[in-house]
Amino acid sequence: MRTSFDLSRIRGVLCDIDGTLTTGDELIPGAAEAVAYLRERGFALRFLTNTTTRSRASLHSRLSDLGLELSVREIISAAYAGVLYLRSQGNPRVRLAISRDAAADYSEFAIDDDTPQYIVVGDIGDQWNHALLNSLFRQVSAGATLVALHKNRFYIGHEGITLDVGSFVAAVEYGASIKAMTVGKPSPWFFRLAFADLDLSPDEVVVIGDDAESDIDGAHNAGAQGILVRTGKYRAATTIPGRDTGAPVVDSIDSIRGLWG
Repeated sequence: MRTSFDLSRIRGVLCDIDGTLTTGDELIPGAAEAVAYLRERGFALRFLTNTTTRSRASLHSRLSDLGLELSVREIISAAYAGVLYLRSQGNPRVRLAISRDAAADYSEFAIDDDTPQYIVVGDIGDQWNHALLNSLFRQVSAGATLVALHKNRFYIGHEGITLDVGSFVAAVEYGASIKAMTVGKPSPWFFRLAFADLDLSPDEVVVIGDDAESDIDGAHNAGAQGILVRTGKYRAATTIPGRDTGAPVVDSIDSIRGLWG
């Protein structure tokens, strides 16, 4: 685990999207300028998100419409990480408990809702219910591998703090006495995927995010550094007694320029 902070060797930046670059349907003030600044300094960039409701193409369209200049291949989402993981397993039969938009990224796989080898779970909002959880539980108990696109406990929605995918995954894990394969943040597997995409070692990368657990702890556990921003989830994350990420904290993505002088 890496906890010391030193930007002298940094060549790449992994930047969280929701809560760090955007809030709701708006860019956080200074976000576009901060991204342009990082590009001007020559950093290789990737944009990370645990959002599982959109395909990569849809995410790119949304961010471009908001005014961010980036390419589709620079986006590494938890949903796309799930695709890469399934490819590594030999293109198995799959059940998808994800949104219709995100499912577009999984078109190469054979869908089998009755006897799947792998079950991919993402954010499906108010479609969660006992019948669905019980169905997933039975299939996992019969041998299917549960793939959690992420295990975030909560998110900040339009109505305030809201249960996220991780809470439902935990219910199936507990019932079936198994552990899901988690492919999104804070899984070290996810961060290693991003490092490999940048072709950089962990100590050459810094992660910027608003989530102390998924972004900063995840970065440290994978050997990278982290910068925590006081936007998005920050206020809720810091209510944990004694929470200390070991990372510098800045007001927003717009404030990072001060860290590089």
